[in-house]
Amino acid sequence: MAHSSIEELEPEEMDFPLLPSSSSSIYPEDLPYVHRVGVPTRHNLFKEITATITEIFFPDDPLRQFKGQSASKKFMLGLQSIFPILEWGRDYDLTKFKGDLVAGLTIASISVPQDIGYAKLASLAPQYGLYCSFVPPLTYAFLGSSRDIAIGPVAVVSLLMGSMIKNEFDPVNNAAEYTRLAFTATFFAGITQAALGFFRLGFLIDFLSHATIIGFMGGASITIGLQQLKGFLGIQNFTQNSDIVSVMCSVFSAAPYGWSWQNALIGASSLIFLLIAKYIVSVPIHVPLFT
Repeated sequence: MAHSSIEELEPEEMDFPLLPSSSSSIYPEDLPYVHRVGVPTRHNLFKEITATITEIFFPDDPLRQFKGQSASKKFMLGLQSIFPILEWGRDYDLTKFKGDLVAGLTIASISVPQDIGYAKLASLAPQYGLYCSFVPPLTYAFLGSSRDIAIGPVAVVSLLMGSMIKNEFDPVNNAAEYTRLAFTATFFAGITQAALGFFRLGFLIDFLSHATIIGFMGGASITIGLQQLKGFLGIQNFTQNSDIVSVMCSVFSAAPYGWSWQNALIGASSLIFLLIAKYIVSVPIHVPLFT
């Protein structure tokens, strides 16, 4: 009786399907594996060009804040985009004013002699350097949005402009024409920079390699340093050219009778003091909390 029941159960047990023990049973070795990829959505060529241009010129979507707003709200947002002071000026208080006052006095103590030197690099009167150090930051306070950017003349631009305009007019004999041409050059430089900002062409700087920028800055630093030899050595008759050969010839030709040891002593002492102060600031000082 038990034997017959076992025989009856064996065929039923054999009818159950066997579970696969490995992946080889699912994908037989004789069939190749085919990876199916979905068909991409077909795009319009005009839409692709429009999307690419939008990504280049407007990656941050500057008009997104105007979407879904009323006419009065759009007008206020437009004024705030042109004059950011209308936005952050509402939260301005006395505490922020104290910090800005200290920062302004600190920067002014550095910018006043520095910008006078920049004006001399461009062979212009010292007051023009002071104008450039006062008017641009005052204008940027109303039109700018960054809290950390520095506005004003730089040594490289001053030197390049002075060296180019000297090829047309002598800054000593034709001072009026020289100054007028300098104003014209700075005016069109400002128009060009404003146009680049309006059309959002800042991405063009990406086409300049890092080696090109480093080489330009290094060459400009050497040129500026050579131009300081006139005041460092007290040379009266100095060359108007900015290349290294003309400058060094002018320096060594004035060596027998044109150098001033007083200027060299004061300049060397100031340079040594600045280098020592820079080294002291860079060295970390460890003060124990408990003695």
